[in-house]
Amino acid sequence: MSDTVPETQIPVAQAEAETAAEDAIGLAAEPEYDPAAPAPLNVPRVPTGDAEVDAQLERLGDADHLATDGHLEVYEDVHRGLRDALTALDARPGPPAPPSMPGMRS
Repeated sequence: MSDTVPETQIPVAQAEAETAAEDAIGLAAEPEYDPAAPAPLNVPRVPTGDAEVDAQLERLGDADHLATDGHLEVYEDVHRGLRDALTALDARPGPPAPPSMPGMRS
């Protein structure tokens, strides 16, 4: 029986020590991949020319930095804003009606 350490254990012990040293000083090689981490979709948002609508479309970009469970609040807020913009279009008065002539029926 030998009192020496088998050769296969030495490289493993050294690798573990090096990894521990890197972690201790903050030099970890790469962060772990997290498939659930927020990531922008990079969908282009083209200006419409309507400031109110454009502001709502830009608000969609806020969802890029949120976890999936935070998207609903952004989407509902944008939907509400776009619905309000459409409703405002219906509420704007049109041109005035031409004056009616006395004695004429419409």
